[in-house]
Amino acid sequence: MADTTVTQWEYETARPPRDPTMEEASDPEDLLNEYGSDGWELIDTIDYSGGGTKYLVFRRPVDEGRDE
Repeated sequence: MADTTVTQWEYETARPPRDPTMEEASDPEDLLNEYGSDGWELIDTIDYSGGGTKYLVFRRPVDEGRDE
């Protein structure tokens, strides 16, 4: 019999880090690793219409016992 459990998700957005000029995003590796170690998965980005990433979008399964 197939498992019919529906996964419930929670979502989080974060701004990618900027270099000192604030014009370009710097390497987000540390931020991605931080979120990943807390169980978050990067699923999308929201970009400016003129170019560049405005937000990183993460999700993870809802855990009723998890402290926020």
